[in-house]
Amino acid sequence: MTSDTAAGGTLYEAVGGMAFFEALVGGFYDRVEADPVLRAVYPEEDLGPARHRLTLFLAQYWGGPDDYDRERGAPRLRMRHFTFTVGSEQRDHWLAAMSASLDDLSPVPEVRQALDTYFAMGAEALRNQD
Repeated sequence: MTSDTAAGGTLYEAVGGMAFFEALVGGFYDRVEADPVLRAVYPEEDLGPARHRLTLFLAQYWGGPDDYDRERGAPRLRMRHFTFTVGSEQRDHWLAAMSASLDDLSPVPEVRQALDTYFAMGAEALRNQD
């Protein structure tokens, strides 16, 4: 499964839209707040803006509305994350937090596999240490 499924629908539609991504990112950032390794990556006191940005980005990537582009422009993820220290430890904690958030939502196996594959690739691509 990619952002566009073979049947012409999107993963965004398959998971029921924005509510899925809000819940996924909400669970993820709840874990960020409780994890000293991850929390150190986020300089903002208030993680609300980061929650908002990630929600919009993921929804758009998987076929939802283009709100992220309208608010922030092109994603340029490596450039936007370059100033943050992201080593193997941070990558692994990030993946564990996102995986646990996915566990909470129990998406169907095809969706879970697509998201896990994407997150593993993305987390490694943003690693800039080690």
